[in-house]
Amino acid sequence: MTAAALDSPTVTSGSREENPWARAWRRLKRRKGAMAGLVVVVLFVLVAVFAPLIAPYDPTATSWSAVRKPPTWAHWLGTDEVGRDVLSRIIFGARASLSAGLVSVGIAVGLGVPLGLLAGYAGGWIDGVISRMVDAMLAIPFLILAITLAAFLGPSLSNAMIAIGVTATPVFVRLTRGQTLAAKVEDYVEAARAVGNPRLRIALRHILPNIVSPLLVQASLAIAGAIIAEAALSFLGLGQQPPAPSWGSMLNSAQRFIAQAPWMAFWPGFAIFLAVLSFNLLGDGLRDALDPKHR
Repeated sequence: MTAAALDSPTVTSGSREENPWARAWRRLKRRKGAMAGLVVVVLFVLVAVFAPLIAPYDPTATSWSAVRKPPTWAHWLGTDEVGRDVLSRIIFGARASLSAGLVSVGIAVGLGVPLGLLAGYAGGWIDGVISRMVDAMLAIPFLILAITLAAFLGPSLSNAMIAIGVTATPVFVRLTRGQTLAAKVEDYVEAARAVGNPRLRIALRHILPNIVSPLLVQASLAIAGAIIAEAALSFLGLGQQPPAPSWGSMLNSAQRFIAQAPWMAFWPGFAIFLAVLSFNLLGDGLRDALDPKHR
């Protein structure tokens, strides 16, 4: 054996162990549908962030000489009933839809995860009270409850986000509670309890990090539902208020001219379809990649 071989460090099996997130990313890359969804989601985010630089026109600028014009080189996706450029409004409307999706799900996660963790770990009457409240909210259809809360709060995008976030909270409460009930009987939790860790530390440092994966998958799927809910609320006049662009409000305006100007309804509808499909594909891919039992 040479001196170089003696001096070189021995590579153990532990040093070759792959990081769980790196393994999940490697699994995700093998799923073409999930990667296609991720690319489209990133594209939508970039379009929303750089909308002022990308949009060819002011989305609220009207032109009575260009009312309901079909797609041309000047207006690639045509114009609407008051001469506004449809492409520019689609681009700026991505801001409202993505903001509603991300903020609403952020509210749902911020409310649902702590309540679910408390219910699952504390148990007893606390679990009973939280579970009955969740059951009562889940008994009402999602969109009906969102419309009711949005109408009570008043028509605006911020109130629509709050309504959608509160309505989506029970799903995260139930998911977190179920995962916590399964995790708190694991050996690593029993070991942490045996060495004297306080209950709060066990819940936050030992249980919560190990239930992040299903929560991440549910969040990605919930964003798709929130985008549809925001479009529905805007369509009913309870979301983004005119003249600010929103895909839902664009569909509301287009319904009166569906025969004369079908492009007014097609493009915002296609944008909603593509965004929701992309988030669903990404969520399915994340579920497959993060679930160690899935093959």
